[in-house]
Amino acid sequence: MNPNQCSFCGKKRNEVQMLISGQNGFICENCIEQAHSIVKDTVSPAGFSPAESIDELKKPKQIKEFLNQYVIGQDQAKKQLAIAVYNHYKRLLHAKDENREVELEKSNIIMIGETGTGKTLLAKTIAKELNVPFCIVDATILTEAGYVGEDVESILSRLLMVADYDVEKAEKGIVFIDEIDKIARKSDNPSLTRDVSGEGVQQGLLKLLEGSIVNVPPQGGRKHPDQKYIQVNTQNILFIAGGAFDGIKEIIERRMNKQAIGFSSEKINNVGEDEYVLKNINAIDLRSFGLIPELLGRFPIITYLEKLTKETMVRIMKEPKNSIINQFVELFKMDGTKLVFTDEAVEIIVDETMEKGLGARGLRGTTEKVLEDYMFTVGEQDEIVLSKDNILINK
Repeated sequence: MNPNQCSFCGKKRNEVQMLISGQNGFICENCIEQAHSIVKDTVSPAGFSPAESIDELKKPKQIKEFLNQYVIGQDQAKKQLAIAVYNHYKRLLHAKDENREVELEKSNIIMIGETGTGKTLLAKTIAKELNVPFCIVDATILTEAGYVGEDVESILSRLLMVADYDVEKAEKGIVFIDEIDKIARKSDNPSLTRDVSGEGVQQGLLKLLEGSIVNVPPQGGRKHPDQKYIQVNTQNILFIAGGAFDGIKEIIERRMNKQAIGFSSEKINNVGEDEYVLKNINAIDLRSFGLIPELLGRFPIITYLEKLTKETMVRIMKEPKNSIINQFVELFKMDGTKLVFTDEAVEIIVDETMEKGLGARGLRGTTEKVLEDYMFTVGEQDEIVLSKDNILINK
């Protein structure tokens, strides 16, 4: 180890500005800069490294298989989501090709389904599988510029945060906008009242969805004149929107002339009928609901999530990798207690949840209620078997 020269490039002390000592050697400032640029080029912040070739990409079938491990049912939505994500990656690869003659445009997706059918879960699950920045934002917090609330640009602030403020990475990201139905126009007469969290927000979203260069406040929040902005190009950012669209079924039925009048028994309120109605959803229905045509034009893919049946709910309790049963079994295992759910107990929990109309999201609350006393006295029993005889639900 020579203290008068760089251990990497061999330059003498008088040939460089500084030599930094390590445990078994010295390094000059030139080698540090070179090493830093190599690290910067090869190691991606936050672990984001989109595929470099088409062979590295997971095909839509493989993406759907991954989703199947965590989300039960909803095959149509999973299929369309897998295709959209795969095409998003392909578009990113295509953009690198300098000899391209055709410009590939993105296809944003809008997902419609009742509360607790799995819209947000699908988005969160697909985020686990992706190597691009992904963020979930809630449309209910957005207002028109100048009003209390958040501007639409704050959506991109979240994406930048996830991408560790690397603009290049953020520009290849995916954004899931939850509760998109909450920004629907409240009235057909736009001048009746000021709708600060409705149509104005939809118009604000247009520039983001279409693909333009947007000034984003780095820390989110309000814009002000002296603030420094980060410029983000949204052309390659994929937007997925989800919403419950409560009342959309009646709008579809009205369009299809299936609405029951008087004592007509034509309208059958079963799950099969609901699914048939939702299958026929299109942009006209969403426009009637209160989304402006310009916004709908930027969401070319419309998919729906089916209403959950009892069988599906039972499978949700048991089958996913992080199923509710597995979670509570694990919790009790930490105290040395073996917890067993019988099929009858699972059915009672499912029936109670369906009665409340909360969807799959309500299963956890019902299970918590059932296990409340057992969790209070946890550790006192070696084994707890939940059956229809000892299951207690306080209504």
